[in-house]
Amino acid sequence: MVAELLVERWGLGRAKERFRGRIAEGRVPVPVDHGPDRPRGPRVAVLCPQTYMNDAGRSVGPARGTFRLALERVVVVHDEIDLPFGEVRTRTGGGLAGHNGLKSIKRELGGADFVRVRVGVGRPGSTDPEVVSAYVLGRFREDQAEVSELVERAGEQVERLVLGQDSPPGGPVATGEKAGRDDA
Repeated sequence: MVAELLVERWGLGRAKERFRGRIAEGRVPVPVDHGPDRPRGPRVAVLCPQTYMNDAGRSVGPARGTFRLALERVVVVHDEIDLPFGEVRTRTGGGLAGHNGLKSIKRELGGADFVRVRVGVGRPGSTDPEVVSAYVLGRFREDQAEVSELVERAGEQVERLVLGQDSPPGGPVATGEKAGRDDA
């Protein structure tokens, strides 16, 4: 959902099948307030792995290698059950909180010092692994307007990072994406 929003907002065009995923590439337009001599925005690649979520690193790792990105320039957008629904937080590195998709990405990237945009989806009422799995892989229970607002805020956060208007705790940023909870 966040990836699709950014691809459309940035006018990246149609995604191609590559790296076991769908990837759209181009430049982020800079805000109009720079006038006619505005600088060109940074190059980006928005990747939506088409692997199982727990195996997302097999998509993200080869893409990073092809683009020769430093680890700290990879931005991963993911669902976060440890944040209440609606919260969006950014961090570089840190623990993986049992998120198997992040573990896969860390393994394939060779470290956890990539930037994460954590999208709060809340926690189900049970800690049973099957209940948690069904919760994060299922549809949102919240109103569509609330979900759209959350996706918009997450997209704005990624854009601020990519344009250098914000830095996550722990360092600088730029491109790439992985989604969770129905591509949130």
